[in-house]
Amino acid sequence: MQSTHTTNNKLTFLDNYDFSNCLVCGACANGCPTTGAPALDGLDARKVMRMLANGLVDEVIDSNFPWLCTGCGRCTSTCPGGLDITSIMAHLKSLRPREDVPGSLHKGMVNNLETGNNLGISKEDYLEGMAELGEELAEELPGFHVPVDKHDADILFFPNSKEVYGDFEDQYWWWKIFYAAKENWTVPSENWEAVDWALFTGNDAGNTELARRKIAYMKEFDITSLIMPDCGGGSYGFRKGMTKLVAQDPANEIGFMYLYDYLMDLIKTGRIKLDKSAHAGKTFTFHDSCKHGRELARNFGKGYFDEPRWIVQQCVDNFVELTPNREKNYCCGGGGGMWPMPFEDQSAWHARYKNEQIKQSGANVVVVGCSNCRDQIMRRIPKYFDDCEFEVKYLWQLVAEALVIEPWSNDMIEKAKADATAQWDALGVDLDSQEY
Repeated sequence: MQSTHTTNNKLTFLDNYDFSNCLVCGACANGCPTTGAPALDGLDARKVMRMLANGLVDEVIDSNFPWLCTGCGRCTSTCPGGLDITSIMAHLKSLRPREDVPGSLHKGMVNNLETGNNLGISKEDYLEGMAELGEELAEELPGFHVPVDKHDADILFFPNSKEVYGDFEDQYWWWKIFYAAKENWTVPSENWEAVDWALFTGNDAGNTELARRKIAYMKEFDITSLIMPDCGGGSYGFRKGMTKLVAQDPANEIGFMYLYDYLMDLIKTGRIKLDKSAHAGKTFTFHDSCKHGRELARNFGKGYFDEPRWIVQQCVDNFVELTPNREKNYCCGGGGGMWPMPFEDQSAWHARYKNEQIKQSGANVVVVGCSNCRDQIMRRIPKYFDDCEFEVKYLWQLVAEALVIEPWSNDMIEKAKADATAQWDALGVDLDSQEY
């Protein structure tokens, strides 16, 4: 593959960073789990920094190295010269011709901009799926339905396309929490995707547009607060895009919260009640998502470390830590778009540290707060490593499984059923035609 980048592009890129601060110490390479991965042609973060310092930008862009970077931030956090290696890798991705972006990432990003989700799921299929799943859950939780485009909702929630497309029942965990809390919530009928592949591909314009749409929806429907998407890249991407838009116009500021703050508030205020016996007999640990923890703290001043641990310990009796953890935790190897990209061997190599951490902890269950982390730990690590006898649960799954759900009153149930009928009629969804 031949690059088409001009000398001016190289110089503009290099001018953004002072590579003279690089001490060639190798701290970045030593801290990076990608170092030594298969098919890297001997490259590591230290060598890449020296190549860039010497103007060999095209050579780095043409390599796979930037795409094997999960954006975990361990390199940046250890660099004594203060180089933001994480953002350099993200920028290098943006310089790759779009037709040469590995795998399905660019196609998914285009799908999101054109259809409102990465997989190009039609509005009709999406709404019918929400109606059908809601009807099924209502058999267990009378009165439940998925509210769509609800004006004056307190909470806006964004689904993940992989759950809308295939892992259907994984949506139940949040829905049960909303039901138990009697939450005034909604999901969008369009542009509902939680995952931001524009961030993963270095598409700055796409990232900003996805954030603009979320802000516009919040304002159109007068919604109080948005729960940041559970996908670490999705929440980080929205935060990044929103920050730019607010800088351009303070009127773009909207209310938002992270899932950890939301769950803590529900528990502390007594809006939901939990029974630890639901998780008796097992030992639990928590995996720190890079984008919810280290990178969120570094770029926006607040990462989530203690909060998820507090939530876990409201649900279980036996909790142990991974080592290292919090700011020093190892990435699972699925971040930065690595989970869906065609670099499975390299991603598994990256995950070797995570596999060892889990085994050494003695935990039976690994709790995660990010969808990519969950897929990587639950599906890829057992594929490549033996004796993976642990379960993986979302944090909100852990909460949902421990819920003590108080029955709704008959009046609430009847009103909810009427609201559901009116909503689906207005959206053109015929509940009587759904097949179960």
